[in-house]
Parts: sequence; structure tokens; C-alpha cells
Amino acid sequence: MSELIPKWQRELEIFRRIKPVLILEGNVLDIYRKPGGGEAVRLGPWLQVFLSAGGYRSILFYDDRNGFDNPWDPEAKRSFAQTLNMTENQLLQYGSFRGRGGATALIRRAMAQERAPAAVVMEFASRYIVSPERMEREDTESFAALLQASLESREVATGIDRLKNLMILIVNKAADLPAWFYLQNPNVKIITMEPPNREERAALVTGAELRRFFTPSAWEKDQAYFRAYPGELKRITNRFVGLTDGMSLTELLNLRTLCVNETLSPRDMCKTVDLVKYGIRENPWELARELGLQGAEETLRSRVKGQDYALNRALDVVKRAAVGLGNLQSSSRTKPRGILFFAGPTGTGKTETAKALAELLFGDEECCIRFDMSEYRQSHSDQRLLGAPPGFVGHEEGGQLTNAVRKHPFSILLFDEIEKAHPSILDKFLQILDDGRMTDGLGNTVYFTETVIIFTSNLGFIGEGEGGRRQALADPGMDYDTLRRVIRRNIEEYFKLELGRPELLNRIGENIIVFDYIRPPAALEILEGMLDKIRKRVRRDQGIDLVLRPELFRQLEKAAMENLENGGRGIGNIVESMLIDPLSRSLFDCVPDPGTVLDALGLEQRDGIWTLQGKLRAPEEGETDALEK
Repeated sequence: MSELIPKWQRELEIFRRIKPVLILEGNVLDIYRKPGGGEAVRLGPWLQVFLSAGGYRSILFYDDRNGFDNPWDPEAKRSFAQTLNMTENQLLQYGSFRGRGGATALIRRAMAQERAPAAVVMEFASRYIVSPERMEREDTESFAALLQASLESREVATGIDRLKNLMILIVNKAADLPAWFYLQNPNVKIITMEPPNREERAALVTGAELRRFFTPSAWEKDQAYFRAYPGELKRITNRFVGLTDGMSLTELLNLRTLCVNETLSPRDMCKTVDLVKYGIRENPWELARELGLQGAEETLRSRVKGQDYALNRALDVVKRAAVGLGNLQSSSRTKPRGILFFAGPTGTGKTETAKALAELLFGDEECCIRFDMSEYRQSHSDQRLLGAPPGFVGHEEGGQLTNAVRKHPFSILLFDEIEKAHPSILDKFLQILDDGRMTDGLGNTVYFTETVIIFTSNLGFIGEGEGGRRQALADPGMDYDTLRRVIRRNIEEYFKLELGRPELLNRIGENIIVFDYIRPPAALEILEGMLDKIRKRVRRDQGIDLVLRPELFRQLEKAAMENLENGGRGIGNIVESMLIDPLSRSLFDCVPDPGTVLDALGLEQRDGIWTLQGKLRAPEEGETDALEK
């Protein structure tokens, strides 16, 4: 049963007998089950029950707005005043936190007395000062008094036990307090309060507790199904427990209320997680699975030429993600749906593949969110990506990555040229790949659970040779199997030896996909596709029918085949300089009438500038219909 008692509660029980000052940080705004069971309450009344059970009778709560009080024990102020040999009215004089004669003076007095064990709980302690770096003299004096109180604290004999006078500070994080107050102070213990662990979350959907998620009619709706499939209810609750990793008890109970309000049946209870995290009820991944990614192979091959192996491997990972089998090696259900690492020469279709996958999965190419990692070379670049911490310039703007994922939780995240990012950013990726969530500089938790993360890289193609000179490690003369082995080996050596991040390589696993060089057959398809787009664009925008004659096509083909090392992008550059520029010049100079046919007969180069050899004419009988087709 100790697993069901949160770690922070076990630490609190241990260290209240050892340390006179306890700092509670982390999940301090949640609700918690009362010690011994019962309803969930806020931290204030929880501590009242905990301290009372521990033998304390003089318990006061303090905040700098309301002073000293205890709304959960009407006798507390009288008892505390008697312990300090003063009246209740005198307690009211110590309301202000700032200054020598304020609340800290009373706390120091309570910590040093030996008449009865006393406990002071300082709520909202993160808000007593603006920041530890911007403290005024009175702030410093107040915390100096608390430091003295920690050093002067006494134990009090109760007849059957000895209890320490306690000071408990409740903060969002310990760094909200001046570091000199708690660092190297042997009387202080910092206890981090985490959200409910897996066992606590599982207890919420076990036995009679599970029935509280549903109305009676919704519960009965699925019972015949569960009798036919005995293990299915357990599978659903296990998935719910996994998906709610990192959520507070407040959020979990909100999910229960949501299930009831929406009259969801047990089979649909996991949909509440999407409602809370993303504000949607229909998960696009489920829609993609229902459609079966119909025609996915043909769609990808129509956009990316000559990469059949890479496209098949990428589709395997995406389909695995769609059916929920992407994270079988991990116990975490909050990891990203899929992780891919596209390696290959420039211009081979890596970015185009990512865009095509986004359109297939989410219906819009804009759901592929691209980050050029060459822009994140500096050690402080992680602040641009994830948000600056409080007090720094740009803090209120959030991070580029976290903002994008919050806006588009169902997306493909494309990190281009990942090897150019600063190593500190790669450490952040480890957290994202492991936990599937990140807290930005504003304190908001962003979930990556429904994303596919794609890294692209040119790693493995260029390396150091003799004398430290850069040289090619792969070339178009290699067959694809040899190329794949060479690139994979070079990438592994880079992560393990040069970068020193083998753990990042382990997270990627076998999902390193090597794109082949553009070979002549694929180059020809790319060229034909580009020329077809040009013809359609000229007809749509100019009303001109462009006819590319064989001689011109052979010229373009020859130039393209001589420049395959630059991939599809290199072919595009050739088409632009040899055809698009001279074509644009011709159309601009002569302004042909709509319906005219432009016969492009050939290309001629003079002084490094290409010119189009062609003539304008009227369409022949039936030619316009043929060109439209």
C-alpha cells in the first residue's frame, strides 16, 4: 500500500521529525486525498489534518494579504497566542511580511519557544517578493529573520514524543525564494510535490471508483460488449491511466465530471483526454485509421520520385502510429506518435515527404510545421524554441515550438538539418521524445503526444579525410544498399563519438530512413512533372498554350542528367535558368493574345544567358482540346 501514498507525503512524514523548515514546491495548487482517506481537499486543509494527526495543536496559516489565521480550527489562534504568552488581538499586529516587526518576528518567536509544539504554514510564499534578484532592504530583513528562525528552532517535549517547531513554506518552486535562505542550510528540506503517479491514477479507475465516471445508463450501454471481450475494459482503463500521465488530481476529477456531463460510455472515456488537452472530440488519428490512409502509396509516389524504399518505411511508421502500436517498447503513452529521421543528399524529397504525410494524415500540408535548425546554433537558442524563463526578454511571448504545438497539436514537426542545432537543444528533444510533453517559459504544459516528429539531416555524406580536409563519404556511384549502410554507420558514429548523445540515437531506433540519390529514371520523372506544371501555369495565368518540342526537351534532359548530385532541387534550378527565365522574358516582351500557341523549339546560350527559340501561332484544328488534356 506504500506505493499509493505519494512520495512527497512519505517525505513530509519523515522530515517533519528531522528538519524544522520544510519547503513544498511543485504541484502545490492541486487537491489531495486526506490522510487516512476521504474527500480530496486543497493543501491548506490537508496540512491541518496532517499536522493535527502528528500531535500539533498550535497551527497557524499565514499569507501576506490576510495575516495569521486558521479557518479549519476555530481554537487555533487562541491556542497559538497562549503558546507565545500573548492575546489573539496581539497576533493581528503581525500581519505585514516586510520589516523587522512584522510576521517574521512572530514566526521567529514561535520557532524558538518550548512551551508547546507550534507549526506555521506560509502559503503563497512565492508572492511575498517580486523576485530573489529584486529584493528591497525590508524583504532581505524579513528573510534574514526566517533564516535566524530556522537556526534558533527548538524541539518541544509532549510527554510521549518530542516534536519540532515547524515552519512550512509553500512555493511554486524553491527558486522563488532567495537561495541564501535554503542553500547549505542544514535545517531546511525541499520537498517536491509531483502530480499523481501511475498507481494513484490507476486507483481512480479501479473497482467502484470507475463507476463514478459514468451515468448508470452509459455504464450499462457497454456491459454486453465487455462480457464478450473480458480483457477490453482493463485495456481501456490502462490506456486512460497512461494518457493522463502528468495530470493533476484536479484535472483527473474534471475528466470524471466531463465523462458524466457528456454521457460517455466506458469505451469512449479516453476521448475526454483529447477534449481537455486539445479541445477536440474526434481524434484525427482515428479518422486516418478509419480511412486506412487510402491511396497513400500512390499519393506519396506522385510527389516524391525514386524513393520507393524510403516512402514505404515512412508509411510503415505512420501506419503503426495510427493503430496505436508506435510506443510498444515504452510504458509511456504520452510519447509522440512516431519518430522519423530522414537522411540523404540535398534535394531528394525529405521535406516533400514530410509535407505529403501531413496532408495524408491531417488533410492539410500546413500541418507540417518546419523549423530550420541552423537558426538554433547558439546555447541560448532553446529560449527561442521553448520560451524564455520569467524575468527574461520575450518571456511573455512563449516559445516558437511550444506555441506552434499548442496551436496545432495534431501535426508533423519537421526539424531540418538537426545536426546544426546546439547540443543543449538536443537535450530538450530527449525530454520530448521520452515524456511527450514540455513546460514552456510561461509555465504551460504542451503535449507532443499526437505529433509525428521528423528530423532531417545531410549527416554521413561529408566527413574529414586525411589532413583534416573535408571529403565525400558517399557518392552517386554507390548502389542503394551500400549507400544505406555507409550513411547509417556514419550517423551512428556521429551521435555516439562526435556528439556524445547515444541516448538520442536510441530514441530514434530503427527509424533512420536513408533517401537515395536521384537516379536517371527518377530525374526524368521529376523533369517531366516540372514541365507539366509550367505548361499548366502558363495556360492558367496567360491563356497561352505552350508546346515543348523534342529538341528543347532533350536539351533540358541532358543538362538535368549532368547535375544529379544536387537532386530534384538542382533539376528545378536548371529548369528555372534554362526555361522559365527565357520564357518569362519572351512573354513579357511580346504579350501574346490569349489562345495563342507558343512553339518552344529549342534553347540557345549567349554570353551565359539562355534564350528561347520559338514562334507564336494560332492553334491547329483540334489542337487546343488535345493540349487541355
